[in-house]
Amino acid sequence: MPLTKEQIAQRIARELKDGYYVNLGIGIPTLVANYIPAGINVVLQSENGLLGMGPFPYEGEEDPDLINAGKQTITTVPGSAFFDSAMSFGMIRAGKVDLTVLGAMEVSEKGDIANWKIPGKMVKGMGGAMDLVASAKNIIVAMMHTNPKGESKLLPECLLPLTGVGCVKKIVSDLAVLDVTPGGFKLLERAPGVSTEEIRSKTAGKLVIEGDIPEMQF
Repeated sequence: MPLTKEQIAQRIARELKDGYYVNLGIGIPTLVANYIPAGINVVLQSENGLLGMGPFPYEGEEDPDLINAGKQTITTVPGSAFFDSAMSFGMIRAGKVDLTVLGAMEVSEKGDIANWKIPGKMVKGMGGAMDLVASAKNIIVAMMHTNPKGESKLLPECLLPLTGVGCVKKIVSDLAVLDVTPGGFKLLERAPGVSTEEIRSKTAGKLVIEGDIPEMQF
């Protein structure tokens, strides 16, 4: 079975390391805040001006003044700090963010990412993604493996306008976990019940498969 959005976020949360400063992009990445492993201390940064973002609030406990960059209501943790977006982007551009988790419309086998514009359609714009992909030390993409038409979003070359070049290190899709390597997309794990053959058939870019590929464990 393909992973749910929540399971994608849960799998990405395992990549967090103690002491990391982490920026979570709009969409699936924001869910990672709900799955931070016990014993791991990370600081979540939101580019609209917050360090110390917590999980989503329970229904009825929302504070309309507390939002993330995607305008979703959020919570804060003890010790959180608020500041203007100029300082926020100063942190990002200075390389203070250890890990960025972003959604994507397309990723190329070279690690290029397109996640901000579909020609001919109204979209919100690039937002902070351009700065994040240029400055973050590590970038993980959370995405669906195919688009609504069933076409692969993991490509030899991105067809949509690029957000960043050669910056993506790892992808967690609804079908697989993959590293971006000089040889292409290296398959690390399969979603439970998803075969290597299905992943191969839905990956248009070069796919590297070495040995038996384990299933993700939840």
